[in-house]
Amino acid sequence: MKPRSGASQTGAGQSKNQRSGAGSKPGSTGPEANSGGPDQVDAINQLFAEFELAYHNQYHKAYGDPDRLVLAKKYWLECLADFHPQQLVTAARRLVKTQDYLPTISAVIRACEESYGLFGLPSERDAYTEACRAPAPKAAYAWSHPAVYQAGKSTDWFLLATEAEDKVFPVFAYYYRQLCQRVIRGEDLQEPIAPALEKDPSRPLTFAEREKKLAQLRASLDI
Repeated sequence: MKPRSGASQTGAGQSKNQRSGAGSKPGSTGPEANSGGPDQVDAINQLFAEFELAYHNQYHKAYGDPDRLVLAKKYWLECLADFHPQQLVTAARRLVKTQDYLPTISAVIRACEESYGLFGLPSERDAYTEACRAPAPKAAYAWSHPAVYQAGKSTDWFLLATEAEDKVFPVFAYYYRQLCQRVIRGEDLQEPIAPALEKDPSRPLTFAEREKKLAQLRASLDI
């Protein structure tokens, strides 16, 4: 009897108990980073299970062959490795509710990015716009989320202000995506520390303050 293509197969074609680190790679999220929920292999399996139920005929036409299904899961796992498992699960459910046709990897990526709002994070595009428009001093600005400030700082404020969007946005998006994954995994990013307020420069110096500055000036000029 031909095996049925369902969510019981992992991306490597093994059950969860049989695999050893399947789908894990340096820098990606795995069971050790998300012990309270699905790992990435589980998330890919659930994503495909959602697609099978929602797009039955289309799904079996695309992935009816078991070997092809295993290869597809491995490929999707690699392409979606930057996203947290919960994002993948959320994206799959959102797509089956809004799309009439079997989603592509690019559609899943877009849905994952849109799910940032579930974690209090602006989208990559909104974060980039905010980082470009925020006035100086940057640390004193009321950021929508610390991840936006940190991504802008890592990208370099000067580059954000001077380089063309097609050059600098991919750099900003890379840093922002890494920071978002840390937030989604439960990390609290440090808020920027606003610079101390300067004394009112319009206030005239007292006689004692003028004498002190004059003495400092004379000492520095050796007169």
